[in-house]
Amino acid sequence: MTDVKHANDVGDEKLQRYYRLQQRLVDIYRDIFPDPHAEQTVVVVPSLTLDPRELAKITGAHHYEERMLFLMMLLQMPRTRLVYITSQPIPPSVIDYFLHLLPGIPSTHARRRLTMLACHDASSLPLVQKILDRPRLVRKIRAAIRCPEAAHLTCFTSTNLERELALQLGIPLYATNPDLKYLGHKGPGREIMTQAGILVPTGMEHLADENAMITALHHLKQNNPGLRKAVIKLNEGFSGEGNAVFSFADCPQDRIAEWITANLPERILFEAAGETWTRYCHKFRDMQGIVEEFVEGQDKRSPSVQCRINPVGEVQVISTHDQILGGPSGQIFLGCTFPADAEYRMELQEAGRRVGEVLRDRGVIGRFGVDFVSVREPDGWKHYAIEINLRKGGTTHTFMMLKFITNCHYDGDTGEFIVPGGESRCYFASDNVGGDSLVGLCPDDLIDIAVEHNLHFHSTIQQGVVFHLIGALSEFGKLGMVCIGDTPESAKAFHDQTLAALEQANQPGD
Repeated sequence: MTDVKHANDVGDEKLQRYYRLQQRLVDIYRDIFPDPHAEQTVVVVPSLTLDPRELAKITGAHHYEERMLFLMMLLQMPRTRLVYITSQPIPPSVIDYFLHLLPGIPSTHARRRLTMLACHDASSLPLVQKILDRPRLVRKIRAAIRCPEAAHLTCFTSTNLERELALQLGIPLYATNPDLKYLGHKGPGREIMTQAGILVPTGMEHLADENAMITALHHLKQNNPGLRKAVIKLNEGFSGEGNAVFSFADCPQDRIAEWITANLPERILFEAAGETWTRYCHKFRDMQGIVEEFVEGQDKRSPSVQCRINPVGEVQVISTHDQILGGPSGQIFLGCTFPADAEYRMELQEAGRRVGEVLRDRGVIGRFGVDFVSVREPDGWKHYAIEINLRKGGTTHTFMMLKFITNCHYDGDTGEFIVPGGESRCYFASDNVGGDSLVGLCPDDLIDIAVEHNLHFHSTIQQGVVFHLIGALSEFGKLGMVCIGDTPESAKAFHDQTLAALEQANQPGD
């Protein structure tokens, strides 16, 4: 990342202070987390501290700061305080919406324990950078923390900027050490998964430029003459936006390298709209990347497993999903269904646990996910691990929303969420609902339409639709939904009915 201050401002003395702060997490995890009546403060900084060039590809990216509003559900614990900071103020109607979802506690009581702060800055700088640039805002956050010994900072991803903020606030960061962030990059991720004994697609890591890219493509085709496509990935790409596919169609086997060199700029197909070969090469030289075979199959899925390494070093599997992917070659994350197919969800759990053990031994804590490409073969499913997301991901908020709003628990023996009555719950979730047909709908319109069509979440039956990314609706026609049902079919039906109701309600009048 460029033009970001504080990014490398970490000396030995600061590191020692950071490590001392981090030691508090063990006591917080052991003494406070299990006690719903314990006093604590959670500071939420939903900063998308990612490469700005890749972030610019996401429509309405600044509204993704709303995805962590699910943490308001923590306010159902009567002595928990939440401090939530955003770039721009969140509309009161959106805050009211989440507070009214709280089970078992008056929203007025929860609101008294909620502090919303904003930078009033719509620039493209990461949110955490904006906070660090405002010393008075940092002091306001610090003043909102009743007891620093019972407080922690949570964020979307962990970089030197988040670490610097934790140091200035004097509270630990519940995330992996930023110095280990590289373990979630594409190349090191392949090495971690291989060390864990997980199958990965054939490929090459640590590629520095387009010449190395060409060499890797050459080796793949030379060693597998029948290979039809290869995937090229930026080390720090996310949501599939940094991926590209190269087709070997018509490639002669006797002069592979020359043919690739001549055809690569024209034959490469980018997942991100508007990407160019020149710009992609510049980013590849800056970030480095990998090349691997494009896994094909008649029945192909894209499942994932989500895990957590807690402060005392335990690896916990917390969910599995089947991902919904789009884009030119189906590599961009659009949404997910929970749980993953029963045929292979236990296999995903085991793979996630093994990857977690390797990451734990490297010093990682916090959430991570592992993405797969899975192909049905005559003797069962074959899973290729393709990526580690060493941060909160596109499935974190959906899983957490279901957990908090229904008070369910994850059954590791079945891979299902079980609500207090003993029934299981599924969901169909997406961050990319809508389009031009929804532009102009306001947050209040959204709630009105959901209630009129009886699609909103019902706490009595623990089914219905929960919305997020509400702030992106009017300007971009973009919305997130978690559609909770008692079967995968009923969850998908909630999604389809809600989208149809919104589109119909936004038709021009007479």
